[in-house]
Amino acid sequence: MATIKIKQIKSRIGAPIDQKRTLLALGLHKISQVVEVEDTPSIRGMVRKVHHLVNIVE
Repeated sequence: MATIKIKQIKSRIGAPIDQKRTLLALGLHKISQVVEVEDTPSIRGMVRKVHHLVNIVE
């Protein structure tokens, strides 16, 4: 299966609790942390929810 790399670019401080939990579900804990996850529709939906806090790294 294809994978994507997701990088947290902004702090989760001040974000709503559901967005904080989405970052944790993606495996992101710190700024500049990069995780590699499978490219599935559910992961894409989580990325879309916190798009202002993360980037997709090519």
